[in-house]
Amino acid sequence: MPAINRIADFHAEMMGWRHRLHAHPETAFEEYKTAELVAELLQSFGIPVERGVASTGVIGALKGSVPGRRAIALRADMDALYIEEQNDLPHASQHRGRMHACGHDGHTAMLLGAAKHLAETRNFAGTIYFIFQPAEENEGGARPMIEEGVLDRYPVEAVYGMHN
Repeated sequence: MPAINRIADFHAEMMGWRHRLHAHPETAFEEYKTAELVAELLQSFGIPVERGVASTGVIGALKGSVPGRRAIALRADMDALYIEEQNDLPHASQHRGRMHACGHDGHTAMLLGAAKHLAETRNFAGTIYFIFQPAEENEGGARPMIEEGVLDRYPVEAVYGMHN
């Protein structure tokens, strides 16, 4: 199964992204460095991005190698919580009183991994939008992005959320 083998090839890279995000948690609408990292990585994969969506959100758009007008979105949340991390892992939060206690660092890393693989292969028809959403926890969730017209600018048949 080449897809699984290829993804395994960059497993350590994905884990590095997660650890970097975990060490530098940013809470709702303050995900500036997180958004910058996401945008830089998407662009390094050859995916054009829109930044500053609903304040700190990022959206990447990727067309497949097979012609088609269909579109879906893959979505991950990026924000951390106001919780003091109490462990001594090498990638523990470096921001007192904030941590990725809900797994959003993992969600973001998983979606970046999917984006990298899909950008390499483009083995699909139509378009995939990669939505990196700010402020999932207690600050509005998808509502600010929807109110800003994201689904009008990026019309999709379905949105699939990354979760662990």
